[in-house]
Amino acid sequence: MAKEVIKKIKLQIQAGKATPAPPVGTVLGPAGVNLQEFCTKYNDATRDKMGDVLPVEISIYDDRSFDFVIKTPPTAFLLKKAAKVDKGSVKGKNETAGTITREQLKEIAETKLPDLNAYDLEAAMKIVEGTALNMGIKISE
Repeated sequence: MAKEVIKKIKLQIQAGKATPAPPVGTVLGPAGVNLQEFCTKYNDATRDKMGDVLPVEISIYDDRSFDFVIKTPPTAFLLKKAAKVDKGSVKGKNETAGTITREQLKEIAETKLPDLNAYDLEAAMKIVEGTALNMGIKISE
């Protein structure tokens, strides 16, 4: 018989830096998950992406075991990293916070394609471009 999923939890944790302290501990502790086991597995799985913030979807089963799926980094995180800025514009597209090239936009769209609601790279690029413009990040040709 298959194990029954009793809870799904979504978190954003820095790659390779999960610890049983908050926010991980406060979310997974009440669910009965072995915190040290989760942290070890997560850190091993994300060691190659150190420094990135990665969303993770954790499925907790009725016997307190768990599985997790690591998603691609948030678009805003990738855009800030490419533009070399700490945060987006306060006034949205009315104020420029940074600039990225079309090539960087394409790389980000390729990275995000599996998690986006898009069938091809062009559609993914439009989604990422919309996020960039709303963050005040201009795209240069």
